Amino acid sequence: MTIDHEIVIEAPAEVVWRTITEPDQIARWFADEVELDLRPGGKGTFDFQARATVKPATVALVVEVVDPPRRFAFRWGHGPGETAGPGNSVLVDFTLTPEGNEGDEGERTRLRVTETGVADLSWSDDDKAGFVDEHNHGWPVHLGDLARLLAAPAG
Repeated sequence: MTIDHEIVIEAPAEVVWRTITEPDQIARWFADEVELDLRPGGKGTFDFQARATVKPATVALVVEVVDPPRRFAFRWGHGPGETAGPGNSVLVDFTLTPEGNEGDEGERTRLRVTETGVADLSWSDDDKAGFVDEHNHGWPVHLGDLARLLAAPAG
């Protein structure tokens, strides 16, 4: 029950990093409103209204890894009042790999997003399958939005 998607983005890793970790940038391609304390153990929320794929929701998250500009990971899916960890939440892991030569016009970044831990949740099998299906359809849409945003001319 791993969700795994990747895309090559026509932008340097540092630019992609800012766009996936800064709240005002995340709100341009992923969630409608974002609060994020970008440090391990930091908390935040993603509010999905207009960009929701199934129904509007506000999702709590806890940051696990901040390794600029290579890796950003957080946990979500834990219940209210629970401390997110293995067994009660899903780990979302973004890995950035530069491609092309630094300074080249063709500098780009391979961005991989992987969600793990769904199988360990105490949810019903139907809820787990629904989550995986929703996210397997949602990530390509959001990653495509991200790639188009970063490919657009500045301004």
